This record gives sequence, structure tokens and C-alpha cells, in this order.
Amino acid sequence: MKREKISTNSVHDALSCDDILCDILLWLPPDSVFKLIIVSKRWLYCICSYAFRRSYLKRWKISSHLLGFFVCNSLYLGRPQGGLRRAKSEPALPLLSTSKEGDDLKYSGILKQLGYFIDSSNGILLCGRHPKAYYVWDPITKQKHQLPRPRVYFEELCMAFIVEDSTDGAMCYKVIRAKCETRLDEANNVTIETYYSKTRTWSYSTLTCTSTLSLCPWMVATVLRGVIHWFAVKGNIVIYNPEDEDRCIALIKLPGSYDFDERVLGESSDGLLQYGISCKSGMEIWVLETELDGHTSNCSNNMYGNSKWILRHKLNFKTMWKKNPRLMTTFSTCSKSKETQLLSFLPQNSESVYIRTGDNIFLCHLEAKEVEVVQYDGCGSSILWDFSRVVPYFKPAWPYSSLCQGEQSLT
Repeated sequence: MKREKISTNSVHDALSCDDILCDILLWLPPDSVFKLIIVSKRWLYCICSYAFRRSYLKRWKISSHLLGFFVCNSLYLGRPQGGLRRAKSEPALPLLSTSKEGDDLKYSGILKQLGYFIDSSNGILLCGRHPKAYYVWDPITKQKHQLPRPRVYFEELCMAFIVEDSTDGAMCYKVIRAKCETRLDEANNVTIETYYSKTRTWSYSTLTCTSTLSLCPWMVATVLRGVIHWFAVKGNIVIYNPEDEDRCIALIKLPGSYDFDERVLGESSDGLLQYGISCKSGMEIWVLETELDGHTSNCSNNMYGNSKWILRHKLNFKTMWKKNPRLMTTFSTCSKSKETQLLSFLPQNSESVYIRTGDNIFLCHLEAKEVEVVQYDGCGSSILWDFSRVVPYFKPAWPYSSLCQGEQSLT
């Protein structure tokens, strides 16, 4: 009994130390560790804290919740004086909610204060009205940050939004505006303006490239581990690492032909840059692999010379729908007025993509060619799909506690 008492006391003493407790919890999988927040307030604080989240994400891959799809109508971007105006009956920031949490966000009233949707990173929203007002909003802490007005005017631009880790747990992010030249004015440099939340100022700089290029206007970058990927004209992408002190950018040729209507970028399950294209007949999914020690395409700009595109999936839409006859009949997918097209990737996912037919959004599993409908609030509403960017909005599936509010956790 004396030995048992000593052993019990030793376990109690170990679990009373926050560092030891966190080290133990780091070994538990997500479906187990998240249940332990009900043990006590102390355990809740440890699991929800920024420091533990950062260490845990280095060991485990955490899934994300789909809250819905944001819709941004390109007809209102860069609108010239006297151009097309948005009708008052049309919300500036439509959210096609797919969950209870999405419903709460949609009807909370906050979206009316943020302008148009621009991008999201780690669940944090970047919204605003070009080129004067930009807002960053955290749906967990309900904090809204208004950025100071940019110093430089760009008639046409593309954006990038990066949420970074911070040692003190404070919200840390970068917003980048890049000038887009007309297709006739290609150059070997790109002018950008960067806002950094730690300095609270916009900084002006010029990026250089060994080739001539021109960015595609009103597009948003795909960011993989801090490295920015923008679409450029003539079937290229531009890669820029903000940590590169030389301010150099790389230009990579995209695979496939120019006959595809839809183009999307994302991150594969194994951390590679993936590129999806679709036309009336079907879609292709490519990944950019490198031959250098297994490093991925987003490590450094100077490594792209050894990278090559690999075709991972090629899917014919008619074949896909024939394997899903019930959905094909229910949603009349064979109708010429309801052509199927690729919508977007899922975060860090190579197995599934979102596709659209008419007003309906589906989740397509590439290997099995199986399709399931995504139910969203407002299905059948008058969305100008040909002029709209429809983007899935995910939030990391990490518990939150007001006990950690002082840390301004980003998840």
C-alpha cells in the first residue's frame, strides 16, 4: 500500500506540472486529446493554448470544418467610375452556409461590415473594398482589424494573404497587393505593396524575374507554407517567397493546353503544389514534383528548375456521372445548360475536389469517381456563376476557450 501511495503521488505530481502534462498530451491523436478539455479548466487551458497548438500541429495533421462557400462577384472589382453597381438587394459578402456555425456567421451581421470577400487563411478572413479599405477578421475572437489605406494606387491588382505563427500568440499576418500590367506591357518585374501587422505599415518594393511576365488581375494567391503562387498570363504561375531578401520571383510553365475554362491551385496531401483544370468534357489534376532530396516545390525559388509536373488524375465528366446515376437523374447533369466544372480543392487534399453543375455544388472523390451533393443555405439563389469566384471557407477544427483570449489564438 505504501508503494501504491508513492506511485499515485508521483503520477499526481507529474500531471500537476504543465510542461509534463503537455508533453504527455502531445502523444495523443486528435480524436482523443480534444475530449480531454472537459477534465478540468487547467486541461482546457493547456489544450486550447497557442503554445500547445503550435507544438501539436508539428506532430499531427488536424482536419478543418467547412462552414460554407464565399461568393465574390468579379463584376464589382476594379469598377470604373460609372460602371456596374451592386444592387442593394444583393449582399456584398454572400455566404452559402453548409453548417450551423456557418448559419450563425451568415446571420450575425458582421459580414455586412466587412465589404467584399478577398481571401482567408487559417480561418481568418481578409475582406474589403479595393483599393481603399481592407479588414482582417478573426471569427473566434470576433476581432476586426482595419488596415490603413494603401499608399500606392494600382488600377488592376492581385492579392495574397498570409497568417503567420507568432511566439507571443498575437494575430500576425501579411497582406500583399501586386500590380498587374496589361498583357501588352509585360516586364521582368512586379511592383508590390505589403502590409505587415507587426509594423502596422505598408511597404513598397519591386520584385524581379529573369523572364518577362504579367500577373492575371483580380486573382488571389495560393499560399503554401508561406510561399506565394499567383497565376500569370500565357499559362504560367509566379512564385514569390516573402522571406527572400533578394526579392526575386520564379516563373513556372503550367501543364496541359489553354483550352480549359477553369483553373485552380492548391496543396496536395503530401505537401506539393497541385493544379486543377477543367473544360466541358472533364478535368485534370497535376502536381509539381522536384528531384532534389524529396523537397517540395515551395521550399525555395531557385529549386524550380528541377521541378516537373506529374498528372495524377484525369477524369471524364460523362464517365463520372454514369457511375452516379441517381444524382445524374436528380440534378439533370446531362443538360447542356448544366455543364460540370471544377470549383476548388480541399485544403491539403489530393483525393477529393469540389465541382459545380448549375446551382449545385458536389464533392467528387477522384479515385472512386463517386459524387455527393453539398447542401448549402440559399441553393438555387441567383448567383452569376460565370462572373463569381466561389471559395470554400474552412476553419481549423481546434477547440477554443475564453481562458486563452489574452493570447488571441488564431484557431
